[in-house]
Parts: sequence; C-alpha cells; structure tokens
Amino acid sequence: MPEGDDKPWAERGLDASGRPRLGGIGEHLAPELERLTGLETRATTLGHIQRGGVPSAYDRVLATRLGMAAVDSVSDKRWGTMVALRGTDVVSVGFQEAVGNLKFVPQYRYDEAAVLFG
Repeated sequence: MPEGDDKPWAERGLDASGRPRLGGIGEHLAPELERLTGLETRATTLGHIQRGGVPSAYDRVLATRLGMAAVDSVSDKRWGTMVALRGTDVVSVGFQEAVGNLKFVPQYRYDEAAVLFG
C-alpha cells in the first residue's frame, strides 16, 4: 500500500471467528501496476466455481512460491517476464521465450481426455 493510504481494505465484515474478511487488494494494485509499467493492467478475482475445489498443500505452497517470485520480479523491475515452474524450480522467463513458439497438445492427449471425461 502506498504511504499515507489508510483506506480500509477489510470492509467486508468479520468471518465466523471474528477476524476481518480481507479482500479487494487486486483492485488497488492494478492501477498502481499500470501507472508504474505503462501497460494496461486488470484485476481478476476468481470465484469459488472457477477455483475448481479445495487446494491441496502442494497447491498452496506452489501458489505462494509463484506469488513470491512475481513480487520479486516487480521489485527488481524485471518487466517483460513471467514466473514459471520448470521441474521443481520457480524461474523467471522472458515473454518472448514463453510465447515465441507455439506448443501443441498431441491428438492422443485429447483422445485420452475424451475417454476419461467423456
């Protein structure tokens, strides 16, 4: 949060344990990122249906690692990069490397999915 910004980002009441329900930080960060980078930036808040179920411990740790790496990239002003998982390592990848060549899913993978999911 910018210095001097005292907006209450926890105006969503309390949860069952009496803790503040936090949220909305993405709506604050998007315009800041756009201002700093000069690139159009949008905040997206996923709903429960889009999340696809209860995250496993692996999901939570991976999300934390990816988020930390993304914040490090911004702090280090490594624009034009994204974070990715290579094996078990979280790495920074340039956009050109990430999208420079199309990768196709082989037809047999679609066929497998059709058998499994109909």
